[in-house]
Parts: sequence; structure tokens; C-alpha cells
Amino acid sequence: MNGPLCRRIAVWPVWVQTLAAALIGGAGALGQAPYDWPVFTLAMLAFGLLLAQGAARPFIAGWALGAGYFAHTLIWILQPFLVEADRFGWLALPALILMAGGLAVFWGLAFAGARRLGLGALGVVVGWTLAELARAYVFTGFPWGAPVQALVGRWGGQGLAWAGPHGVMFLMVALAWGLGQGQGHKIRIISVIGAALLLWPFTASNPPLTDNWVRIVQPNAIQSRKWHPDWTDVFFDRQLSLSAADGLHRPDLIVWPETAVPWPLGQSAKHRATIAAAAQGAPVVLGLLRWEGFRVFNTLAVLDSGGQVSETYDKHHLVPFTEYIPLGWISNYFGLGGALSDRGFGFAAGAGAKLVDLGAVGLALPLICYEAVFAQDVNAAPGRARLIVQITNDAWFGERAGPQQHLALARMRAIEQGLPLVRAANTGISAMVGPQGQVLQALGQGQAGFLDAPLPAPRAPTLYSRLGDGPIGLVLVLMLAGAAIGRAQRLK
Repeated sequence: MNGPLCRRIAVWPVWVQTLAAALIGGAGALGQAPYDWPVFTLAMLAFGLLLAQGAARPFIAGWALGAGYFAHTLIWILQPFLVEADRFGWLALPALILMAGGLAVFWGLAFAGARRLGLGALGVVVGWTLAELARAYVFTGFPWGAPVQALVGRWGGQGLAWAGPHGVMFLMVALAWGLGQGQGHKIRIISVIGAALLLWPFTASNPPLTDNWVRIVQPNAIQSRKWHPDWTDVFFDRQLSLSAADGLHRPDLIVWPETAVPWPLGQSAKHRATIAAAAQGAPVVLGLLRWEGFRVFNTLAVLDSGGQVSETYDKHHLVPFTEYIPLGWISNYFGLGGALSDRGFGFAAGAGAKLVDLGAVGLALPLICYEAVFAQDVNAAPGRARLIVQITNDAWFGERAGPQQHLALARMRAIEQGLPLVRAANTGISAMVGPQGQVLQALGQGQAGFLDAPLPAPRAPTLYSRLGDGPIGLVLVLMLAGAAIGRAQRLK
């Protein structure tokens, strides 16, 4: 056990260790939107490293730290259940508790594993990073709220282009170790300088622009009214008028949000023609539902100048328990898979990442809502796009943490790929994001309107876009194995 602080923590009663971990975890969430104070997240990591080595029960300590952190970060999860509070309000708090508690298990296992293997601080640094890597993949993954997300507007966030989220996470935890436990003045000085650079606000110069203009439409369709028969035509007509409005330039592309059209693709020919007329020759990207037999897909469609569908993309990374029922193979075994989708129990998953042709604008990588959470999904594109297009409906998530954190995740994907990102959100935040994650223009939440924005030019392919998570995952595993082998040899 290293250092006087670890020894002090070791003599605390278990309940004090657990309570302190939960409170400090909650404070660490102040690095996330809407607060954006990443120094608190870095301080939480430093305390967590001390706790992992000094706590009597490292799993409980790591779990409590994670539970406090994720409960505060994901507080917005309460909001979807309150849209129809009379029916689902009772599920809000249990959902938050289960989500925070479940994600915290990854941190608890990292702390317990490092102690079990006797690897000290290095084991925790590597194990914690591996825990976040696993959280992005296991059970379809849910990397929302990763500590590195707090750096999206800082210089440290630019490291995403080189090492991706998990490489930057490793750097973040390593600097936290140097600040809290580093032996010797040189390590402390290096860690202080590194932390200052990591947290320094990033102000990018204006990116080079193309000749293409994009109109982003935000109808502000409130979730409680979005599907109501008295309001569907109101919101549809609003999007038509925003698309046809006079702007700074005639757009080369118009983008509507997720499920912007309430009629299924197969029943929308008349409405598609109306959209094309409003777009005055520009292709339109929009979201709607698509039926294929008994299966229903959450689809992004591209309409040409005549209102014909030139491209479709089906959302493939679905939200568990919201868009599909996990372990659906059980229902498929009994021949009920299609019936479940038909009766509102879930969507069918699309084939995977693909590129769509947007005419003069070029090839785009489409993302529907939740898919912007996953760096690996964006990296799975079958070729190099010119831009990323995300359509989403964040109306479910209130007006604070959820939509703001979702935008931060989309900005991370832009940095990782070196691509501009066009984001159309039903109630906000719609934005044109530059290839370094900078928000160039945005429409705030609760506003109806449109943005006319020139499309930034893409940067050269980044190192992370070429290599993905494989190299950092391999390095972490080798480091952990090397530390374990070294300890075993010392014990001989």
C-alpha cells in the first residue's frame, strides 16, 4: 500500500469508505454537461486510485464510487418515464438505481481485480481503463458518461483523434495517479503540467469550408404531442415551412430529425412529394418508420428532388428495453419475433453501418440517435465518408443533462473521425459541428427553426479512424499481463 493517504483510508470503517466513495463519485459527475467542470472528474479519478489500494473491500468501494458517479451523470434517465407519468412514473427511480448500480459493477470489478492480482496502482490504472473499454462493448455496450466525455471541449479531447476514448481514458487515469500518488517531484511536476494541458479549454480556429450549404430543421415537436392525431399535421407542416423558408443560401441538403414523418415509408408517397416540393430541388434526409413484413425499422431515408427514396439506412444499434427486448432469440425460437415488433414490443435491427449518397454533398455516414454513443459503430463504416449525419429525437430527455451530454458524445465522434457532423434534433440541440468537435452553429432546446450552415471540409483520416480500439485494448492487456508476470517472479 503506497503513501500516507492510502494508509489513512485503510483505517476508516467500511461504511465511511463506502459513503465517501459514493459522494466523491457524485462530485466527479460535475465534469459532465450541464456543468462541464472536468477538474472534478480528474479529482475523482485520483481519489478512486487511492481508494482502490486502501479500501478494506475494494469491490464495494469501486462500486460505490461508480454508483455515485453514474447516478448523478445519468439523472436525465428519470425524464422519459415522466412523459407519461401516470403510467410509467413509478419506474423512473428504479430505472436510475438499476442503471447506475449495474454500470458501477465494472468499476467495482476493476478495483477488486487489481487488488486480487496484487498489482498496485498500475493494476488499477490499467484495470479501470479496461473496465471502461468493456462497458462500451459488453451486453451491447453503454459507454455514455465515460470520464473522458468531460474533455470534449478541452485540449485533452483532441487526443480522441489519435488514441480514441479508451486511449485518452488511460492518459487521464495515469495523470490522476501522478497527481495523487506519484513518487518524486519530477512525476508530480509532469502530472501537473499534463493535467493543465488536458483540462485547458480548446478553442479551434474556423475550419476550411466547402461550397455546400446544409439546412438543419428543428420542429420542436414536444414528445407528449408528437404522435397525437391533433398535432401530427401541425409538426409536419412546420417542417415543410422551415424547409421552404428563405435563407442565407439555397441549401444543397436539408436534414429533418428522427421520426420526423409520422407515416410509415410505404404509406408516405403523397407526403414525400410535398416534402420534395418544399425542398425546391435539394435532397432531404429524414427519419421515419419502415415496415418489412412483420418487422418495423427505425429508418433514415434520403429523398431526391422528385420525392423518391434514393437511399435508406436502418438503425442497427438499438436501445435495450426501449427499442427491443434483450434475449429476443427466445421469442424468435417460438416464432414470435415478428409478432413482438408488430405489437410494439420492439424494433428490428438494421444490417449495420453503411454510407449513403447525398448527391452534391457527397457520401455521409448516417447515425440515428443512440448510435452516436458508440465510437466503434462509427469506425465500422465501410469506407471514408465526407460527413456524419445524426438525426435524433432528444425530446424524451428533458432540457438539461441528457440532450447536452448527447451532443457531447456526437462531438466526440466528429473528433475521432476528423469529419464534420450535421445534427438534426427534434427539440434540440441541432448543430453543425466541425471536424475538431467545435460547435459552429446551434439551435438551442425548445426552439422551432432552422440553421443554414456551410459544410466544413473533412480533415485527413485520423489515426483512431484507421486503427480503432484494437491497439489500445491489446496494449492494456499486455501491460496487465506483464505486471502480473513481474509480480509472480518477485514472489518466487
